[in-house]
Amino acid sequence: MTTNHPAPLKILMLHGYTQSGSLFYAKSRSLEKRLQKAFPNVQLIYPTGPMKLDPKDVPGFESSESSEDIEAYGWWRRSNTAEPPEYMGMDDGMRTIANALAEEGPFDGVIGFSQGASAAVMVSSLLEGRSRKEAFEEARKRYPEHAIPYPAAFETLQHPSLKFCIEYCGFRAPGERYVGYYEPPVKGPILHVLGSLDSVVEESRSRALIEACGGEEKTKVVWHPGGHFLPGARQYLDIAVDFIRQSTEPNPASEAKEQSVEEMDVPF
Repeated sequence: MTTNHPAPLKILMLHGYTQSGSLFYAKSRSLEKRLQKAFPNVQLIYPTGPMKLDPKDVPGFESSESSEDIEAYGWWRRSNTAEPPEYMGMDDGMRTIANALAEEGPFDGVIGFSQGASAAVMVSSLLEGRSRKEAFEEARKRYPEHAIPYPAAFETLQHPSLKFCIEYCGFRAPGERYVGYYEPPVKGPILHVLGSLDSVVEESRSRALIEACGGEEKTKVVWHPGGHFLPGARQYLDIAVDFIRQSTEPNPASEAKEQSVEEMDVPF
């Protein structure tokens, strides 16, 4: 009998501000190990943002440290003076992501943390196709002085829509410039995992991103009793696995019957 083996999952992993691909890899080992157990041969790709940050851009940087020893990167940096708010270097950040999609893809989904979580939702939005390009065009008509055009790096990119997005501790890009990403709402499916004690990203900014994805009635939201990090507790790892399984497998119910008792969700 011939057994049909599904193609291995490929997931794009987008790090947070002041991190790098290698640091995000180190900080997400619990998640990666759980994904590897659930999805044999899963491939996780960790690009690094193009913006190398100056010491003054890194919270907690001590002046006694050498700036050359700081391996801190971002996908963009928020301007301290622009109004409405503006993300400096965003074109380069989106171009780096588009290059990863083109060179390493196609990807089934994207997982991001903090600034990378916001970028992950943006990527999900951009890959929706013609309808999202039209949304950017409409935003330009509504806010001609500020709304950005559809990112040039994605104009010629040949990549299918993503099957899922998981964002940890993300936020909506504020102001009129970035309306095209969020109006109409991002289609998803998207899982939001947020810390109830997050002191880095204000809850209002995280909730704004939830609303930009259709609100809690159309997207999945999970809160954990911690701060600004990827939760490594088994129950939260299982939530991510179940969400990916439901988003990628045609008949998750039949798969669930084959799970052992040890693999079942912990009720909470």
